[in-house]
Amino acid sequence: MITFDALSGDKLRADLDSAIIGRDIVVVDETTSTNDSVLERTSPSTPEGLVVFAERQTAGRGQRNNSWESAAGKGLWFSILLRPKIDIGASAQLAEWAARTIADTISTEFAREATVNLPNDVVVAGKKIAGVLVEMRAQKNSPHIAIVGIGLNVNQRAEDFSGELRPRAISLAMALDRSATRRIRRGEQVDRHQLAVALLQNLDASYRDRFVE
Repeated sequence: MITFDALSGDKLRADLDSAIIGRDIVVVDETTSTNDSVLERTSPSTPEGLVVFAERQTAGRGQRNNSWESAAGKGLWFSILLRPKIDIGASAQLAEWAARTIADTISTEFAREATVNLPNDVVVAGKKIAGVLVEMRAQKNSPHIAIVGIGLNVNQRAEDFSGELRPRAISLAMALDRSATRRIRRGEQVDRHQLAVALLQNLDASYRDRFVE
């Protein structure tokens, strides 16, 4: 069985040339949710672009208060602190942006069609592979912030999902066949570090293109 090292904030940052997203990266072993972890680290002076990854979430959540299953070390569970110049009620714009960027990254890196179920779900082969949760927060004496939480199923097998989710959830490892030879795939698993780098680079470029004047 092929295994991979845990994610490292220092290694991720060293492989990025991001201007905004990924300027500061923290990796924690466990947290309730990465959105909560970003909020705990945020003050009025915290610049946008902070990213917090967790190897495991004990209370990961999705839209409409749904829980998000976060098998330890099997996916990419992370949140991004942003300060976009949009109305505080316009969170759907950020959810759509993040979901489309995830879908584009999957399609480009793995040659697998990924589509978006608006506003926040990414689907491969008719099953959900990723989701986005955006939480906008007003800040006293400071511009409002957005926390963009992303959950991407990477190396799960069917048995890693609950019986309820199994019929409608998929991971990248499950979607890829043995002939896949993309650079961020090794054996029967996907290299989470390389995938995280590609995703953060794409998120940074598309965010600057769409939301930064």
